[in-house]
Amino acid sequence: MWQSYVNGLLVAFGLIMAIGTQNAFVLAQSLRREHHLPVAALCVVCDALLVAAGVFGLATVLAQNPTLLAIARWGGATFLIWYGSQALRRACSKQSMDQGENQTVRSLRAVMLSALAVTLLNPHVYLDTVLLIGSLGAQQSVPGAYVVGAASASLLWFFTLALGAAWLAPWLARPSTWRILDLVVALMMFTVAGQLILAS
Repeated sequence: MWQSYVNGLLVAFGLIMAIGTQNAFVLAQSLRREHHLPVAALCVVCDALLVAAGVFGLATVLAQNPTLLAIARWGGATFLIWYGSQALRRACSKQSMDQGENQTVRSLRAVMLSALAVTLLNPHVYLDTVLLIGSLGAQQSVPGAYVVGAASASLLWFFTLALGAAWLAPWLARPSTWRILDLVVALMMFTVAGQLILAS
């Protein structure tokens, strides 16, 4: 059982630590201190459910249905381009994190819907979490322990990211830092969207 747990922990850590759209979103929300803990919790829950779905059968279904993968690819590319455009617009404006009185704080519902979109409209989530992690988990001696291990990695990573970024926010609240972050986020979103389009 413990071997399956450790395998899930290590495989999940290896994938989620790579900078991606979900990590960029959590980091941005954490630096803004805008509902960052609920966002981290949502990412953990989504990852755990997707890994469990992959381990217990969905990986096979998706791998055999190119239509579903195509829908996920184009929907994800459209969303990533839109989100990247929003980040680019912020980077070109004069806003900064320490000008909170001039910024509109989004509702918890709006932020959580954006987090769901970033998580579920990104085909890489299905390729990595469902297909890769899931197919590996299906081969474990104790698949349930593997799912718990992967969920543990997600829990540790996203809450470390959320709490760490929020703690550093006072030192990162310079306009230039925020513009650079938004530019990086925009570049990342456009790059992933381009990869999805070219892969179609």
